[in-house]
Amino acid sequence: MLLLAIESSCDETSAAVVRDGRQVLSNIIASQVDVHARYGGVVPELASRKHVEAISVVIDQALETAAIGLEAVEGIVVTRGPGLIGALLVGLSVAKAIAFARKLPLVGVHHIEGHILAPLLEEEVSFPYLALAVSGGHTHLYRVDGIGRYVLLGRTIDDAAGEAFDKVAKMLGLPYPGGILIDRLASGGNPEAIPFPRPLLHQKNLDFSFSGMKTAVLNYVKKQEGPIQGDHLHHLAASFQAAVVDVLCQKTLRAAEEQGLGRIVVAGGVACNSGLRTRLHALGGEKGLDIHFPSPVLCADNAAMLAVAGDCYLRAGISEPLDLNALASWPLDRAGREKWHPGEAKS
Repeated sequence: MLLLAIESSCDETSAAVVRDGRQVLSNIIASQVDVHARYGGVVPELASRKHVEAISVVIDQALETAAIGLEAVEGIVVTRGPGLIGALLVGLSVAKAIAFARKLPLVGVHHIEGHILAPLLEEEVSFPYLALAVSGGHTHLYRVDGIGRYVLLGRTIDDAAGEAFDKVAKMLGLPYPGGILIDRLASGGNPEAIPFPRPLLHQKNLDFSFSGMKTAVLNYVKKQEGPIQGDHLHHLAASFQAAVVDVLCQKTLRAAEEQGLGRIVVAGGVACNSGLRTRLHALGGEKGLDIHFPSPVLCADNAAMLAVAGDCYLRAGISEPLDLNALASWPLDRAGREKWHPGEAKS
């Protein structure tokens, strides 16, 4: 099955052509970073407008790179949610228009579902496994028993880890997006220089909290007499990153132990963080766990990741009506039930 996938949940416009839910023939991503950088974060209205401008271009490029015409596509996969509602509607409207015009089956996929299945585009990862979805909008732990079969184990009770990275970077006067700059600065600093807190680390639950970490950094910055720069900046970045990574790793390993799972997938934008990758691989190796991170391009928002679930659903005869609506908020465990057991999900 040859699928055209479309992603527009936030500030990347992406289209991909994927064969049989695994073979990526193209994966085109148009970034809006330059547009939003001047504001220090994503402006929803601007994001929607840029999606309108880019969507046809990235679809044409995806088809051209895959060396196929639209007539060869056998199904359409699109992000239904969660995300910025205006941005989602751009991708969903185009997907529905193509499905209607070409008489193709359409399926809407959960954005985080795409992320936690992304490693399957590159390697075999057997179910069940533990998934840590960590990005600018999400920090969730799931038990993944199969495609569409997800159990929420823990989540952030306030801010996501990626949002904390970007806000701390802004406090330090770094440009948006700041998470990658914090990572680079941290490589030259002492992670033990500043004892930032590890919220909820010793709580028995599997939930996260990053709001307090941001406040701790803000209070630290306010106490300094002058600008934080040079080695001081490197040490602060390293100490903050170490605190976030410590919480993410310890909670994830605890969840794997409690669930009796030997495989862990880490996905989402923060999965690109070098400190998180290095620490979790090291700790996982000590415990004999298989740790899987997608390639950086598959950690970012991209359309190809949607095809893993999309291919499975379409092959099972699951498709969506053309009045399908976008969902700004959409629990992943419910999204899976809606696909396999729609009556149960509605009740």
